[in-house]
Amino acid sequence: MKVFLERSFNGFYKFIKNPNERKFVFYSIIYGSKNRYKEKKINFLNYKIRVPDALSFIWQFKEIFVDESYKFESELTEPVIYDCGSNIGLSCIYFKRIFPGAIIKAFEADPKISKYLKENLKTNGLNDVEVIDKAVWKEDGEINFSSEGADASTIFSSKTNLKVKSVRLKNLLEKEERIDMLKMDIEGAENDVILDCGNSLKIVNNIFIEYHSYTNSQQKLSELLNVLEQNNFRYFIRNDSSRNMPLINKTNKSNPAMDLQLNIFGYKPK
Repeated sequence: MKVFLERSFNGFYKFIKNPNERKFVFYSIIYGSKNRYKEKKINFLNYKIRVPDALSFIWQFKEIFVDESYKFESELTEPVIYDCGSNIGLSCIYFKRIFPGAIIKAFEADPKISKYLKENLKTNGLNDVEVIDKAVWKEDGEINFSSEGADASTIFSSKTNLKVKSVRLKNLLEKEERIDMLKMDIEGAENDVILDCGNSLKIVNNIFIEYHSYTNSQQKLSELLNVLEQNNFRYFIRNDSSRNMPLINKTNKSNPAMDLQLNIFGYKPK
Protein backbone atom coordinates (compact mmCIF):
# COMPACT_ATOMS: atom_id res chain seq x y z
CA MET A 1 0.00 0.00 0.00
CA LYS A 2 2.85 2.41 0.86
CA VAL A 3 4.48 1.92 -2.55
CA PHE A 4 1.12 2.38 -4.29
CA LEU A 5 0.42 5.62 -2.43
CA GLU A 6 3.93 7.00 -3.07
CA ARG A 7 3.73 6.28 -6.82
CA SER A 8 0.15 7.47 -7.14
CA PHE A 9 0.45 10.75 -5.26
CA ASN A 10 4.07 11.72 -5.92
CA GLY A 11 3.15 14.12 -8.72
CA PHE A 12 0.27 15.60 -6.73
CA TYR A 13 2.54 16.07 -3.69
CA LYS A 14 5.08 17.96 -5.80
CA PHE A 15 2.27 20.08 -7.23
CA ILE A 16 1.06 21.04 -3.76
CA LYS A 17 4.49 21.55 -2.17
CA ASN A 18 6.36 23.38 -4.92
CA PRO A 19 4.86 26.67 -6.16
CA ASN A 20 7.09 26.56 -9.25
CA GLU A 21 5.58 23.16 -10.14
CA ARG A 22 2.21 24.89 -10.19
CA LYS A 23 3.70 27.67 -12.31
CA PHE A 24 4.97 25.06 -14.75
CA VAL A 25 1.47 23.59 -15.10
CA PHE A 26 0.09 27.10 -15.61
CA TYR A 27 2.65 27.94 -18.30
CA SER A 28 2.01 24.58 -19.97
CA ILE A 29 -1.69 25.38 -20.22
CA ILE A 30 -1.12 28.92 -21.45
CA TYR A 31 1.75 28.34 -23.87
CA GLY A 32 1.87 24.59 -24.52
CA SER A 33 -0.48 24.64 -27.51
CA LYS A 34 0.94 27.76 -29.15
CA ASN A 35 2.60 27.54 -32.55
CA ARG A 36 6.31 26.94 -32.27
CA TYR A 37 9.01 29.47 -33.11
CA LYS A 38 6.73 32.45 -32.62
CA GLU A 39 8.28 35.23 -30.57
CA LYS A 40 6.54 36.06 -27.29
CA LYS A 41 7.02 38.25 -24.26
CA ILE A 42 6.58 36.29 -21.04
CA ASN A 43 6.43 37.36 -17.41
CA PHE A 44 7.56 34.65 -15.00
CA LEU A 45 8.23 34.85 -11.29
CA ASN A 46 9.62 38.41 -10.96
CA TYR A 47 11.19 38.53 -14.41
CA LYS A 48 10.27 39.72 -17.89
CA ILE A 49 11.78 38.02 -20.92
CA ARG A 50 11.40 37.73 -24.66
CA VAL A 51 11.49 34.21 -26.10
CA PRO A 52 11.74 32.86 -29.66
CA ASP A 53 9.79 29.69 -28.82
CA ALA A 54 7.29 29.31 -25.96
CA LEU A 55 7.50 25.50 -25.79
CA SER A 56 11.26 25.64 -25.24
CA PHE A 57 10.71 28.17 -22.46
CA ILE A 58 8.26 25.83 -20.71
CA TRP A 59 10.73 22.95 -20.52
CA GLN A 60 13.66 25.17 -19.63
CA PHE A 61 11.60 26.61 -16.78
CA LYS A 62 10.84 23.05 -15.62
CA GLU A 63 14.49 21.97 -15.63
CA ILE A 64 15.94 25.15 -14.15
CA PHE A 65 13.33 26.57 -11.76
CA VAL A 66 11.20 23.54 -10.86
CA ASP A 67 13.73 20.71 -10.77
CA GLU A 68 16.61 23.11 -10.02
CA SER A 69 19.05 20.96 -11.96
CA TYR A 70 21.76 23.64 -11.77
CA LYS A 71 21.60 24.23 -8.04
CA PHE A 72 24.91 23.92 -6.19
CA GLU A 73 26.38 24.92 -2.85
CA SER A 74 29.07 27.49 -2.24
CA GLU A 75 30.32 29.35 0.80
CA LEU A 76 31.36 32.21 -1.47
CA THR A 77 29.17 35.23 -2.17
CA GLU A 78 30.80 35.63 -5.60
CA PRO A 79 31.14 32.12 -7.07
CA VAL A 80 32.63 31.90 -10.54
CA ILE A 81 30.24 30.30 -13.04
CA TYR A 82 30.90 29.28 -16.64
CA ASP A 83 27.53 28.92 -18.34
CA CYS A 84 28.24 27.12 -21.61
CA GLY A 85 25.11 27.19 -23.73
CA SER A 86 23.23 30.03 -22.01
CA ASN A 87 20.46 30.14 -24.64
CA ILE A 88 17.98 32.96 -23.83
CA GLY A 89 19.32 33.49 -20.30
CA LEU A 90 17.12 31.46 -17.94
CA SER A 91 20.16 29.71 -16.48
CA CYS A 92 21.92 33.05 -15.86
CA ILE A 93 18.79 34.43 -14.22
CA TYR A 94 18.61 31.35 -11.99
CA PHE A 95 22.29 31.57 -10.98
CA LYS A 96 21.88 35.25 -10.13
CA ARG A 97 18.74 34.41 -8.18
CA ILE A 98 20.62 32.06 -5.82
CA PHE A 99 23.95 33.93 -5.91
CA PRO A 100 23.35 37.66 -6.67
CA GLY A 101 27.08 38.35 -6.60
CA ALA A 102 28.01 35.50 -8.94
CA ILE A 103 30.67 36.17 -11.58
CA ILE A 104 29.20 34.63 -14.73
CA LYS A 105 30.64 34.07 -18.19
CA ALA A 106 27.75 33.20 -20.51
CA PHE A 107 28.60 31.45 -23.79
CA GLU A 108 26.05 31.35 -26.61
CA ALA A 109 27.02 30.37 -30.15
CA ASP A 110 23.74 31.04 -31.98
CA PRO A 111 23.78 34.72 -33.11
CA LYS A 112 19.98 34.96 -33.09
CA ILE A 113 19.60 33.43 -29.63
CA SER A 114 22.47 35.51 -28.25
CA LYS A 115 20.43 38.65 -28.99
CA TYR A 116 17.62 37.31 -26.80
CA LEU A 117 20.16 36.45 -24.11
CA LYS A 118 21.60 39.96 -24.01
CA GLU A 119 18.18 41.63 -24.09
CA ASN A 120 16.79 39.42 -21.29
CA LEU A 121 19.79 40.06 -19.07
CA LYS A 122 19.54 43.80 -19.64
CA THR A 123 15.76 43.87 -19.08
CA ASN A 124 16.22 42.19 -15.71
CA GLY A 125 19.12 44.34 -14.57
CA LEU A 126 21.78 41.63 -14.88
CA ASN A 127 24.30 43.86 -16.59
CA ASP A 128 27.34 42.29 -14.93
CA VAL A 129 27.02 38.97 -16.79
CA GLU A 130 29.72 38.68 -19.46
CA VAL A 131 28.24 37.34 -22.70
CA ILE A 132 30.61 35.60 -25.11
CA ASP A 133 29.18 35.12 -28.62
CA LYS A 134 31.17 32.00 -29.42
CA ALA A 135 30.74 28.23 -29.49
CA VAL A 136 32.57 26.44 -26.70
CA TRP A 137 34.89 24.07 -28.52
CA LYS A 138 38.30 22.37 -28.51
CA GLU A 139 40.02 25.07 -30.56
CA ASP A 140 39.81 28.77 -31.34
CA GLY A 141 38.56 29.71 -34.78
CA GLU A 142 35.34 29.05 -36.68
CA ILE A 143 33.03 26.07 -36.84
CA ASN A 144 30.05 25.00 -38.93
CA PHE A 145 26.80 25.47 -37.07
CA SER A 146 23.13 24.59 -37.48
CA SER A 147 20.70 27.13 -36.03
CA GLU A 148 17.46 25.44 -34.97
CA GLY A 149 15.77 28.63 -33.79
CA ALA A 150 15.23 27.74 -30.12
CA ASP A 151 17.32 25.52 -27.83
CA ALA A 152 18.60 22.71 -30.07
CA SER A 153 21.15 24.45 -32.30
CA THR A 154 24.21 22.27 -32.78
CA ILE A 155 27.46 21.68 -34.63
CA PHE A 156 26.40 18.05 -35.10
CA SER A 157 24.03 18.34 -38.01
CA SER A 158 24.21 17.76 -41.76
CA LYS A 159 22.07 20.88 -42.18
CA THR A 160 24.63 23.46 -41.13
CA ASN A 161 23.56 26.91 -42.25
CA LEU A 162 26.22 29.26 -40.91
CA LYS A 163 29.69 29.56 -39.45
CA VAL A 164 30.24 30.84 -35.93
CA LYS A 165 33.31 31.75 -33.96
CA SER A 166 34.61 29.16 -31.50
CA VAL A 167 36.67 29.39 -28.33
CA ARG A 168 38.79 26.67 -26.73
CA LEU A 169 37.41 26.12 -23.24
CA LYS A 170 40.63 24.52 -22.00
CA ASN A 171 42.55 27.77 -22.57
CA LEU A 172 39.99 29.77 -20.59
CA LEU A 173 39.94 27.32 -17.68
CA GLU A 174 43.71 27.47 -17.36
CA LYS A 175 43.52 31.24 -16.79
CA GLU A 176 41.19 30.82 -13.79
CA GLU A 177 42.11 30.07 -10.20
CA ARG A 178 38.81 28.29 -9.65
CA ILE A 179 35.46 27.59 -11.27
CA ASP A 180 32.68 26.99 -8.78
CA MET A 181 30.20 25.79 -11.39
CA LEU A 182 30.76 24.67 -14.98
CA LYS A 183 27.42 24.17 -16.71
CA MET A 184 27.58 22.62 -20.15
CA ASP A 185 24.60 22.28 -22.48
CA ILE A 186 26.21 22.49 -25.91
CA GLU A 187 24.21 19.93 -27.91
CA GLY A 188 26.76 17.20 -28.58
CA ALA A 189 30.00 19.21 -28.47
CA GLU A 190 30.46 18.25 -24.80
CA ASN A 191 32.29 15.02 -25.69
CA ASP A 192 35.10 16.70 -27.60
CA VAL A 193 35.29 19.66 -25.22
CA ILE A 194 35.53 17.60 -22.03
CA LEU A 195 38.09 15.22 -23.55
CA ASP A 196 40.15 18.20 -24.67
CA CYS A 197 40.03 19.81 -21.23
CA GLY A 198 41.65 16.83 -19.50
CA ASN A 199 43.17 17.76 -16.15
CA SER A 200 42.25 21.44 -16.67
CA LEU A 201 39.05 20.50 -14.86
CA LYS A 202 41.00 20.23 -11.61
CA ILE A 203 40.00 23.81 -10.75
CA VAL A 204 36.27 23.04 -11.24
CA ASN A 205 34.27 22.26 -8.08
CA ASN A 206 30.86 21.48 -9.59
CA ILE A 207 29.91 20.47 -13.11
CA PHE A 208 26.70 19.84 -15.01
CA ILE A 209 26.87 18.19 -18.43
CA GLU A 210 23.96 17.46 -20.72
CA TYR A 211 25.26 14.46 -22.64
CA HIS A 212 23.94 13.86 -26.16
CA SER A 213 24.41 10.67 -28.15
CA TYR A 214 23.65 11.12 -31.84
CA THR A 215 22.84 7.97 -33.79
CA ASN A 216 25.31 8.79 -36.57
CA SER A 217 28.29 9.28 -34.25
CA GLN A 218 30.30 7.11 -31.87
CA GLN A 219 29.24 7.02 -28.23
CA LYS A 220 31.98 8.33 -25.95
CA LEU A 221 30.25 8.34 -22.60
CA SER A 222 32.89 6.14 -20.96
CA GLU A 223 35.68 8.47 -22.08
CA LEU A 224 33.82 11.50 -20.77
CA LEU A 225 33.22 9.85 -17.39
CA ASN A 226 36.86 8.78 -17.26
CA VAL A 227 37.93 12.44 -17.49
CA LEU A 228 35.61 13.27 -14.58
CA GLU A 229 37.05 10.42 -12.53
CA GLN A 230 40.62 11.51 -13.27
CA ASN A 231 39.69 14.98 -11.97
CA ASN A 232 38.33 13.52 -8.71
CA PHE A 233 34.64 14.15 -9.41
CA ARG A 234 31.90 12.10 -7.83
CA TYR A 235 29.08 11.96 -10.36
CA PHE A 236 25.41 11.16 -10.60
CA ILE A 237 23.63 10.37 -13.87
CA ARG A 238 19.97 10.91 -14.70
CA ASN A 239 18.38 9.65 -17.89
CA ASP A 240 16.63 12.42 -19.79
CA SER A 241 15.48 10.31 -22.76
CA SER A 242 13.76 7.32 -21.20
CA ARG A 243 12.05 4.83 -23.50
CA ASN A 244 10.45 1.46 -22.78
CA MET A 245 12.15 -1.70 -24.07
CA PRO A 246 15.27 0.07 -25.40
CA LEU A 247 16.61 -3.17 -26.88
CA ILE A 248 13.56 -3.12 -29.16
CA ASN A 249 12.76 0.58 -29.36
CA LYS A 250 16.14 1.74 -30.58
CA THR A 251 14.85 5.07 -31.89
CA ASN A 252 13.91 8.07 -29.81
CA LYS A 253 10.60 9.01 -31.42
CA SER A 254 10.67 12.58 -30.13
CA ASN A 255 14.17 13.07 -31.58
CA PRO A 256 15.19 10.29 -34.02
CA ALA A 257 18.64 11.81 -34.54
CA MET A 258 19.53 11.11 -30.88
CA ASP A 259 19.35 7.75 -29.08
CA LEU A 260 20.44 8.89 -25.62
CA GLN A 261 20.41 12.05 -23.54
CA LEU A 262 21.75 12.16 -19.98
CA ASN A 263 22.15 14.78 -17.30
CA ILE A 264 25.48 14.31 -15.55
CA PHE A 265 26.07 16.03 -12.21
CA GLY A 266 29.60 16.11 -10.81
CA TYR A 267 31.03 17.49 -7.57
CA LYS A 268 34.30 17.38 -5.70
CA PRO A 269 34.23 15.65 -2.29
CA LYS A 270 34.97 17.97 0.62
